[in-house]
Amino acid sequence: MAIRISLTANGSPAEQIRGQIRGLVATDQLPAGERLPSVRQLAKDLGVAPGTVAKAYRLLEGEGLLQTRVGGGTRVHPQASTTPPDVIEHARALARAGASAGVDLDDAIRILRAVWPAPSAPATSASDELLT
Repeated sequence: MAIRISLTANGSPAEQIRGQIRGLVATDQLPAGERLPSVRQLAKDLGVAPGTVAKAYRLLEGEGLLQTRVGGGTRVHPQASTTPPDVIEHARALARAGASAGVDLDDAIRILRAVWPAPSAPATSASDELLT
């Protein structure tokens, strides 16, 4: 599991861990049922306090991506959803294009946010139309 903490990145170390694990699960690099390192081991590997990793794991459990069992460790939840393969391939293509053009990750994220379509307005029902 390749997780990196950056002191210059946005977000606390716990949020960085959470976000990176979410990405690994979404892209099926951490498949359902996969065991994660213990809190202590990941904290040691990343050079952070165990409480930082524990916080990230708790947040991910709350989202339904991880499950922890006494004696069984922390694993990716069996029903953790993954991203459709075509979306992952497009994301990889965007990453390659951005890297070859010299665009850094933070700028690529800003660009993606700027072009992301707004959620469509919820459909109105007949009763809603009567109120307007």
